[in-house]
Amino acid sequence: MDSAPAHLPNTPSGAVTAGIDWARDDHAVAVVDATGRTLERFTVPHTAQGLRDLPRRLHRAGAGEVAIERPDGPVVQSLLDAALTVVVISPNQVKNLRSRYGSAGNKDDRFDAFVLADTLRTDRARLRPLTPDSPRTTALRVTCRARKDLVHHRVALANQLRAHLRNALPGAVGLFADIDSPVSLRFLVRFDCQDRADWLTPTRMSAWLDGAGYSGRTTARTLCRRLKDAPPRAHRKPRHRPDPRHPGPGRGPEHRHRADQSPLRPDHRATAPAPRRPRVHLPAPLGNRPRSPTPRRDR
Repeated sequence: MDSAPAHLPNTPSGAVTAGIDWARDDHAVAVVDATGRTLERFTVPHTAQGLRDLPRRLHRAGAGEVAIERPDGPVVQSLLDAALTVVVISPNQVKNLRSRYGSAGNKDDRFDAFVLADTLRTDRARLRPLTPDSPRTTALRVTCRARKDLVHHRVALANQLRAHLRNALPGAVGLFADIDSPVSLRFLVRFDCQDRADWLTPTRMSAWLDGAGYSGRTTARTLCRRLKDAPPRAHRKPRHRPDPRHPGPGRGPEHRHRADQSPLRPDHRATAPAPRRPRVHLPAPLGNRPRSPTPRRDR
């Protein structure tokens, strides 16, 4: 936001000043009088209801001027909409002003709110009020911030792509001027591995550049030389597969024979099934033998 050309009046309206230490979840507020005595301390949540209650509580405490560390955001907008005078004091200044009040420099939201309010009371000659931006200035500020975020994201993705290509396809890193140019991205889509890039010759490269609409001054022969002169790609260590002709130590047939004979690891597939024993019918015990029938005598 733009600063107003006029200075603050010599005395604040109502002889009361306020300071707000903004945060992500809640905001600490301190209100002091003309002598620097704290009149009120409170905290408001960063919600729609909390931002509506903030100007009301400041008006109720008699504060018409508020000091804060940032020049924009929902908190500042709510204060300006309520016709409060907003003064911006940078975080670096607040950090240096803590030593004036005997603080060790540790961050404390309630204490920083008091420092902002008292600095607005004592250093009025060096401070200027903040005026709201016009709609055009607000739209331009939002557009510039969005472009800055997009550029930062694009640079991060280009660095990530460059780091990946150094291992997978090193020749494509310095092939064109920019790694994220349209012709470079089309090249990576068409030649996405080292084998396809090795297929290129100056004649084939020239034909592909004509089809891609390449307008650079680098010749196809130079581009092919860059691909050939690039360092080799990083190979993964292949998994070791034993050769049956050279089994290595501990894998020969004599070791396998010993392993088959080991009592701890029996091989049931190589062991012949044991012969079945014939079933033998044993006589029953004497006490359990059935009695043979005796002939009945006729009387």
